[in-house]
Amino acid sequence: MHAVELGMSIEKFDVVVVGSGNAGFSAAVSAKESGASKVLLVEKAPVEWAGGNTTFTAGAYRTVFRGLEDVLPLVHNVTSEEAQRIDMDAYTEKNFMDDLRRVTNNRAHPEMAQALVRESNETTKWLAKNGIKFQLSFNRQAYKIRERWKFWGGMVLAVVDGGKGLTQQHQANAARIGVEVRYDSPVTKISMDGDTAIGVIVQGKDGPYMIQASAVILCAGGFEANPSMRAQYLGPGWDLAYVRGTPHNTGSVLKLAMDIGAQTAGNWSGCHSTCWDANAPWEAGDQILTNQFTKSGYPLGVMLNAEGRRFVDEGLDMRNYTYAKFGREILKQPGSVAFQVWDADGVSWLREEEYASDVVERISAGSLEELADKLASKGMQNSQAFKQTLDEYNTAVARHREENAGLVFDPSKKDGLSTRSDKGGLVLDKTNWAIPIVKSPFLAVKVTCGITFTFGGLKIDPVSAAVMSEQTGQSIPGLYCAGEMASGLFYENYPGGSGLTSGAVFGRKAGRAAASRASGTNKTN
Repeated sequence: MHAVELGMSIEKFDVVVVGSGNAGFSAAVSAKESGASKVLLVEKAPVEWAGGNTTFTAGAYRTVFRGLEDVLPLVHNVTSEEAQRIDMDAYTEKNFMDDLRRVTNNRAHPEMAQALVRESNETTKWLAKNGIKFQLSFNRQAYKIRERWKFWGGMVLAVVDGGKGLTQQHQANAARIGVEVRYDSPVTKISMDGDTAIGVIVQGKDGPYMIQASAVILCAGGFEANPSMRAQYLGPGWDLAYVRGTPHNTGSVLKLAMDIGAQTAGNWSGCHSTCWDANAPWEAGDQILTNQFTKSGYPLGVMLNAEGRRFVDEGLDMRNYTYAKFGREILKQPGSVAFQVWDADGVSWLREEEYASDVVERISAGSLEELADKLASKGMQNSQAFKQTLDEYNTAVARHREENAGLVFDPSKKDGLSTRSDKGGLVLDKTNWAIPIVKSPFLAVKVTCGITFTFGGLKIDPVSAAVMSEQTGQSIPGLYCAGEMASGLFYENYPGGSGLTSGAVFGRKAGRAAASRASGTNKTN
């Protein structure tokens, strides 16, 4: 034992988990039900910030499923009559893998990706058995078209009461099965005996003490709340991004792991970042509104920067395949802001929880000229260019419609309504859901870049979730990792809902392997 630990009080556990998010609770519960007698979860934040970034999510899980009949037994918000009005395609292993490969430019670690995809269904059902209450995500992943609910984007499950509900349900389940949880307990060191992890040092209210354990599982998040690390790894300007979630994910435990020789992996210059309310708090998420500051209605309208120009194809893909990368594009714009714009028809499709007047500042006008004038006081620097951009957009939309009269607007699929026609198009076309912005009243919302989590972290064994050693290339005995800290799946982008699923899949693996190590059997499957 290192000299620094000598003289400290020591508590002994079979498994200690660092971090109280979805991955941490999944790991702790898995370890407990796999035979570990004494399991402790420590969290540096106070209990009011329990759950880390999990609390700030929509509670959505991307999982393989055979169709509606596969998910109905899991959910709590569908009557038999309602089920008859639902259109939901199966989401196969091939669908999930294709989506993951496509949005990450085929960089996702093959074995990690395979584990995520193949174990997603089983893990979701395991969560349900452990008190996680799922519902069909009507509000986020379905549109009501001709009296039928059409689900889209391969993701249909969310947790009752979103991320806040997910954290509360994890807490209740951990208490039920006997996992001890301590808040206000930051880890300051990973204790090593040679090349083996033997516990952690925790800074308690009365001073530091040691938790000695057969296995340590790291689930303490990335560095998204650390401005200096964001600027260092993500690049210039990222210190100015708004933090969507907890202020406690500062990369401190990630640094501790690197200090003992843990191997790094993943996209260290990449992150999940999205369209975020420009009037939201910037150093941390709002604990009441949480995910409601997300502004994901851009596929139904257009986004313009402060110079009055569009800068992304808002209809490139279904929203949950683009929202995690469009925040980066907003950050690149003048002032790192943009304006989402719709007409009356587009507004009718927006989600209340994101765009209601008590959630976001709604800038309304009876004409586009009036809207341009109003936006000038909100940061729009070129009202003339703003109006010109929308005029050119509407002209291109009309020309496309003249040639494609048979196409029908359908937000539940890529409908082919674009700004491209035989007469040409725009310098930057909108390739789906290009509907005219001509009907008053018009609405604009000001957005910025909100960072969710970082993609760089530690390399793990895809089977056991053991942390790999930089020096030996082998796993570090006694050390495991899951959640945002375990990297290699996401590069530049990610399929919506796969973060929570990944945390649960690899948290469950880590818990099983840790319990096996504690019992002396060292099984990893």
